[in-house]
Amino acid sequence: MAVDKKFVGKTWPTMVYEVGKEKVKEFAKAIKSNNPYYLNDEFASQSKYKTIVAPPTFAVVFGAKLIEPIFMDKELNLNVAMLVHGEQEFEFYTMVKAGDILYSNTRIIGIEHKEKLDVVAIEIMTKNQYNQDVSKGIYTFVVRK
Repeated sequence: MAVDKKFVGKTWPTMVYEVGKEKVKEFAKAIKSNNPYYLNDEFASQSKYKTIVAPPTFAVVFGAKLIEPIFMDKELNLNVAMLVHGEQEFEFYTMVKAGDILYSNTRIIGIEHKEKLDVVAIEIMTKNQYNQDVSKGIYTFVVRK
């Protein structure tokens, strides 16, 4: 069964994520970065940011929390067993710092039917506690029919 195009524009509740310094450090180590902005408290405190900052790809950490509600949405009824990750892209606007509170909103921006596939594109827009744009992520999923 095809994913109904009537769901383009569908949104989910805002997800709130508090950026923890240790989470940033763990992520930096996981991506094998030794950047002192991400890992060294003393260095970071002397930088223009005054604290540990997150690598840009940290957006997958707070963005991933928004994907699960979409997969489990009974109304959308995605066949998760037949779903694969297509691609993702990001635009970054403001540095994410330890202690930031991030507010992310999700909406479906496209549904395409291609032969035996449905392609679902999801946009995640994130702002910080100062209402500054932090990042925009586009996640594309393919559902095989």
